Amino acid sequence: MNGLQSLSNDLTAAVDRGGRSVFGVNGRARLGSTGVHWRQGLVVTADHTVQVDEEVAITRPDGRSLTARVAGRDPTIDIAVLKVDAPGVEVAEVADSDAVRVGHIVLALGSGPRASWGVVSSIGEGRRARSAAGDLFHLDLTLYPGFSGGPLVDVQGRVIGINTSGSSRHWQLAIPAAAVNRVVDELLRRGRIPRAYLGVSTQPVRLPEALRQKLNLDQPTAVIVVEVQSGSPAAAAGLSIGDVIVSLGATRITDPTDLKSALRPDKVGESITASVVRGGEPRDLQVTVGERPRRT
Repeated sequence: MNGLQSLSNDLTAAVDRGGRSVFGVNGRARLGSTGVHWRQGLVVTADHTVQVDEEVAITRPDGRSLTARVAGRDPTIDIAVLKVDAPGVEVAEVADSDAVRVGHIVLALGSGPRASWGVVSSIGEGRRARSAAGDLFHLDLTLYPGFSGGPLVDVQGRVIGINTSGSSRHWQLAIPAAAVNRVVDELLRRGRIPRAYLGVSTQPVRLPEALRQKLNLDQPTAVIVVEVQSGSPAAAAGLSIGDVIVSLGATRITDPTDLKSALRPDKVGESITASVVRGGEPRDLQVTVGERPRRT
């Protein structure tokens, strides 16, 4: 009994600690969401819950209302960053999400505070659990309405990810803290969050066994280019319709999701190698990753 009481007390303490940096976010009609005071003056939340482009009403942990401004967003990994003046609100302690393992006990927090606990059931399992953020945490717990954008914390109340239901209506997922940090770093460095792109449309394709043996490839699938946008980075690099992309930089490309994963905001302006198969022969092309044009 003492062991269960100790575990219960530890979970309560984790909710208390993690909840000190949790905001309520009112970025859409009817249903609010949750945000985390990630760094001083910056609140991170789920992008799909912020349906306004400028000012957002948010609620401090003590219940007081504030107005925040949308500082940047990265829809590819479902993260929006809000800028706010919130003196006295603790900044979340962010832990190393790369140390998270399947079976770790975790808690999802919503504003209020509200909490749900369970375990990390898998990491990056299945296509829907991979994104431009990399391998997502698949959770065995309940993300109640309004929990999206809130923190996933460990048993010490340290943030290891951001919860989201935007990637799947059936799976409970969290974006690793390391991926969120990359987005926030880009915002601070550039003043905005750029969206990387090549300017191609692709479809998955199975690689024939004979071709795999000939080129010493250990992946059964890749992607084939079905469209190249005029004036795009892909066009400038010489990518053509029919090229089969097997890797981009250090990322092996087995389906279009892998391609998105390789095109993180911090890759904009970087020259990377696209390894392709053209006419049955391997070819390496240097591609300078571009920034997706903003809508006017």
